[in-house]
Amino acid sequence: MPSNTSPSLHTATRPCLPRIHWAVSGQAFSGLWRSERGSAPPKHVVLADDTLTADSAYRLACAGTGILWRGDFQNARQMLQAMARRIDQVPKRKRTKAAQPIPITEAFNLHRQAQAQRARTLGMLLIEMDASYHIALRRAPNVVNACTQAWTNSEASMQDTQDADGSNSVVSLRELLGITSAAEWRRVGVEIAALGSAPHNRIHPHYGVYSPVRGEYIGLVASAHLPKPAKGQADIVAFDIGTGTGVLAAVLLQRGVGHVIATDSEPRSLACALDNMTQLGLTQHITLLQTDLFPSGQASLIVCNPPWLPVRPGSPLERAVYDEGGQMLRGFLAGLTSHLLPGGEGWLILSNLAELLGLRSRTELLHAFEQNGLRVISRIDAKPLHPKAQDSTDALHQARAKEVTSLWRLAAQKPNSSQPCIREATAD
Repeated sequence: MPSNTSPSLHTATRPCLPRIHWAVSGQAFSGLWRSERGSAPPKHVVLADDTLTADSAYRLACAGTGILWRGDFQNARQMLQAMARRIDQVPKRKRTKAAQPIPITEAFNLHRQAQAQRARTLGMLLIEMDASYHIALRRAPNVVNACTQAWTNSEASMQDTQDADGSNSVVSLRELLGITSAAEWRRVGVEIAALGSAPHNRIHPHYGVYSPVRGEYIGLVASAHLPKPAKGQADIVAFDIGTGTGVLAAVLLQRGVGHVIATDSEPRSLACALDNMTQLGLTQHITLLQTDLFPSGQASLIVCNPPWLPVRPGSPLERAVYDEGGQMLRGFLAGLTSHLLPGGEGWLILSNLAELLGLRSRTELLHAFEQNGLRVISRIDAKPLHPKAQDSTDALHQARAKEVTSLWRLAAQKPNSSQPCIREATAD
């Protein structure tokens, strides 16, 4: 088996961080602009403190003006909440009109537009920190560890050099709060029942790596019948494509898979997976590789949980959910047969939410199986348990209430087989 590979060896160089500029009493200042959303720094920045009203802050933010906070940190948090309330408030003139039903695809597009506008507006409230990530504001928390965790393995050596020159940084308060919240999730971890009994069954997600809070897809991998090892091999070798936190690789190893080669294109994900494998004592049974989709070679089992919605991500942090044109799904299906050992299986984990939103049809999915020489062995379904599935006020409740997550067991089509390549599979 290949030796375990440290993700840090594969980190690619990224562009330098941009700078944000402002003035104080006519004197020009600047700092490194940090935005995981990939947004450009505001061209116009004003200084503000506790005397600024929420209405004024909201108007400035809507106009695209950055508000660099100089007052009490906790008051800045209250300001952010006040701005959010103004965004969420329904105008009185609309309250009197009966809600008109709109097509679900249009509702989805409007929902995404509203969420993007909300993020842009709330992202205008800014916090400055020094080169060590300290915040020089009254009642400011210590965010050094959280910021260090978030920005390690995501920025290249050129950016590290920028930090070393003593430059201050500016980040939106909204994003900073997300970073500190993620640090707490990372500290506490997410309990995964399929990994055994507590306390040695937790996965600790890093900032920017999809957290395994939707347990139904993990349960599917934990319950599906494993294929037999390939001829001449004592144990199953598996590939985990797009490993993220490494949770599915860990579940497979817990079930008795001999070795897992886990891939991901993001250095953050590989660092996260390595930390989790180390904590779970599984590093001897896993190889981590930074690559798009497949490693070289073949395996008896290949698992992939691609982004479920084939639309363009609004930011890098949305890549775990949105994949423009379903590129990862198409790439997985196109390369699956050539990477499967004889008798091997590919497990595709996919929600039907894209179908319910009118973004992809079931016919298109089945046709993709056929085009790539794949047959369906069986399909296992699970209903989601996350809160949005039961929230009738959610903008997409019409679709979420009908959502089903499926594990499709796929295999190469048998040569000269009279059996149809595609069909609606029975439950496992």
